[in-house]
Amino acid sequence: MKKLWLKCPRWLRLSLIVSGSVIALLAILAGGGWWYLNPTVERTDGVVYGQRNDQPLVLDVIRPLNPNGLGVAFMVSGGWKSGKAGEAPVLMMAPLLRRGYTVFAIYHISQPKATVMEIIEDVNRGIRFVRHHAEEYGIDPDHIGVSGGSAGGHLSLMLATRGGPGPADAEDPVDRESSAVQAAAIFFPVTDLLNLGQSTENLGDGGPPKSFVKSFGPTATDLTAWKEIGRDCSPIYHITPDLPPILIYHGDADTLTPLEQSEWFRDRAAEQDVDVKLVVHPGGEHGWSTMLWDLRKFADWFDEHLKPAAAGG
Repeated sequence: MKKLWLKCPRWLRLSLIVSGSVIALLAILAGGGWWYLNPTVERTDGVVYGQRNDQPLVLDVIRPLNPNGLGVAFMVSGGWKSGKAGEAPVLMMAPLLRRGYTVFAIYHISQPKATVMEIIEDVNRGIRFVRHHAEEYGIDPDHIGVSGGSAGGHLSLMLATRGGPGPADAEDPVDRESSAVQAAAIFFPVTDLLNLGQSTENLGDGGPPKSFVKSFGPTATDLTAWKEIGRDCSPIYHITPDLPPILIYHGDADTLTPLEQSEWFRDRAAEQDVDVKLVVHPGGEHGWSTMLWDLRKFADWFDEHLKPAAAGG
């Protein structure tokens, strides 16, 4: 089991490691949970959905044995670093797959080879691609969910707040599609890059997160330019009354992305009369050992907010 853990990509380990979490995870995998976390699926890894810096952008299509006709995009990102085709483990998405959701694991070029701004553009392209090929994948193009943790949660919120129709005159028909999502369920996102609050990434100078300065391009150190960059990349500044249903799980002991980030987002949404559900995990840091089981609640959320709408047409 130790070998299994070490084979997990860095982005996955970063989102799960807390005190004792490795032991707890291995205990789950060694017991009856192994069957649950390894559903029978049909995988198509490395589907090219675009290009960035002469490199292909890819996604994995993971289809359950009994698909329900709905899709959820999973943002494979931690620290805005992503993985390679085929690296997204089924166990991370098992609760969704068990409910019949076809999962699209969307990868991106990792920072600093791509800026966060470019990454946001590219995951929008990923959703457009999935929607354009919805019939091929057997999903409803009008009801797509999104999920992810940490940077993956941030990217999910950028899609939830800023996703929308592409240019009608775009040469590529994929780019004409909408990148909007109809529900989101995520873990511990950063929502306001201009106010890092109590984060250990906050230098107190009003600038970008200290470990990710290069991730936002060469002008991010110019505080005037940063105000525009940070606002554009912060979901909290793009909330509208059309915000789709959003569920956030966040630990109250997270020092990298403090709980206040999700609280601020929830409160700003309330000002627009939009209800964002925030579930606080007591003692949770930037990841905790039972996250895999929390994904069952994510499946409940998508059941509630995607299925009825899909059934109603």
